[in-house]
Amino acid sequence: MPGATKAARISRAYRVDGGDIFRLKDFDPADSGAVPKANSDDLLREGIERLADLQGKLYAQHQWALLLILQGLDASGKDSVIKHVMSGMNPLGCRAYSFKEPSSEELDHDFLWRHVSKLPERGGIGIFNRSYYEEVLVVRVHPELLEAEHIPSPLVGDDIWTQRFEDIRAHERYLARNGIVVRKFFLDVSKGEQRKRFLERLDRPEKNWKFNPDDLHQRASWDEYMSAYEDLIRNTSTPEAPWYVVPADRKWFTRLVVADAIIEALEEMGVDYPKLDEGQRRQIEDARKIVEAEKR
Repeated sequence: MPGATKAARISRAYRVDGGDIFRLKDFDPADSGAVPKANSDDLLREGIERLADLQGKLYAQHQWALLLILQGLDASGKDSVIKHVMSGMNPLGCRAYSFKEPSSEELDHDFLWRHVSKLPERGGIGIFNRSYYEEVLVVRVHPELLEAEHIPSPLVGDDIWTQRFEDIRAHERYLARNGIVVRKFFLDVSKGEQRKRFLERLDRPEKNWKFNPDDLHQRASWDEYMSAYEDLIRNTSTPEAPWYVVPADRKWFTRLVVADAIIEALEEMGVDYPKLDEGQRRQIEDARKIVEAEKR
């Protein structure tokens, strides 16, 4: 958390470097590290304050941008992370987008098209609640959805997922080379915890609106989704755009891990308020004299 050394960062344990050695089963959705829950509110408050400070510098410096991608099964806590972790952000420099089922217009374009227009500008933070990774998740688990994308049939072969992984890596490399730092979070919720949250949505009237009958349909494909997530993380976690497999059974810990990873990304950019040259400092002093000379 704030002021932590790289060795002490709680998010480091959940960062994936990619490669064949990655296995999703090696991560525990109920893990909470060595952090006592009793300290979580204070730690998150400190993290939010640190994020607000860093965001101000990012916005003022106007060079880098930060793209945060949140992926996870239904009820994994994506909305909750955005609400709590980003609560101290200045809305002028932070925008969140929730990508639902693509429209007919979006289906008439390539699978990255609708996301490219939502990329953060320099000095900004963009949050994707779901993203182009749905194209190697939902579409992979339900390949009949490919028909709606009107891709020429010779291009839809057994290697389409490998090709999309290549395209995504190239896209994120391009973003990194243009100053858009990418951090990706898979909120790893257990099947048992998802069941508990589904029942809460059904039992509490104020949460009924969150329930979607399709959630149960997707839950029936749990194993297929886990396999798809493992494959995509293995193939698209890179040094410039790493994945974090974040334990999601305990929401308080999920928020701490995500906040810590964002803080580290911003600190690594070296964001700071712009330094004034001699001419600009003279202008400041001249302006001060003019304002001070005004009659009250």
